[in-house]
Amino acid sequence: MVTTEQAAPGLDDQICLALYTASRALTARYRSLLAPLGLTYPQYLAMVALWEDGPQSVARLGERLYLDSGTLSPLLRRLESTGLVTRTRSTDDERSVIVSLTERGNHLRSDAAGVPEAICLSTGLDVDTLVTLQKQIVALADSVRTTTQALQPA
Repeated sequence: MVTTEQAAPGLDDQICLALYTASRALTARYRSLLAPLGLTYPQYLAMVALWEDGPQSVARLGERLYLDSGTLSPLLRRLESTGLVTRTRSTDDERSVIVSLTERGNHLRSDAAGVPEAICLSTGLDVDTLVTLQKQIVALADSVRTTTQALQPA
């Protein structure tokens, strides 16, 4: 029997709801900022990874974005069809596909430069608070992934 003291937190007290609604709100704001650039939110994340790290394998990009190949491949196909990236077989390992920015993809970086600041302003939080929050959320996600992996049967 569950007593009042043992009852699960109410809906408004669930961390999952808070994270879910925050994510949806941020994604909607990104969507409005990215539409003029012709990018979806996941495409923008892929572009940021490429702007930051340069050419990389599809596998590495998937790791960076926490996306499996079934999700990443169509995303990259669309970016390639719009002339923002190229995909080529690695000369070192023909099983590996390397994703690189095109000239147009590199130029898009300057068009997207204002997106992080606009997102920051949308939150109503100062930069230091956002940096702290981002680190806490990353630590939370890492902890959940680690704990989940440790609980998996061998």
